[in-house]
Amino acid sequence: MTLLEVMVAMAIFAIAGLTLMKTVTEQVSALAVLEEKTFAGWVADNQLVTIRLTDKWPNLNWSEGTEEMAGHTYYWRWHGVETADPQFRAVDVEVRDEEKAEDPRATLRSYIAKN
Repeated sequence: MTLLEVMVAMAIFAIAGLTLMKTVTEQVSALAVLEEKTFAGWVADNQLVTIRLTDKWPNLNWSEGTEEMAGHTYYWRWHGVETADPQFRAVDVEVRDEEKAEDPRATLRSYIAKN
């Protein structure tokens, strides 16, 4: 092997290594976002369960609060939404990872029947 062949082979391995490192870094970043979305979804589920357990007709105003999960504070809010059937009301829950974030990390809609 000549020195030129060795240098070309090293360049190819260096490029392959950089590509592999970039791919792994992107996967780790995506995993962190997925983890945050999963926890935010659980917070939204918890709020829907709480609303159902209170056995009250959901009001149309926003209710807000915070919940601690996995060492992180999530900011939730929910409100009732009128439906075509007066015996049902939709409930929209939004969860954000920052108090003033524009886009929610998770959103859920469920329906509650009037007792």
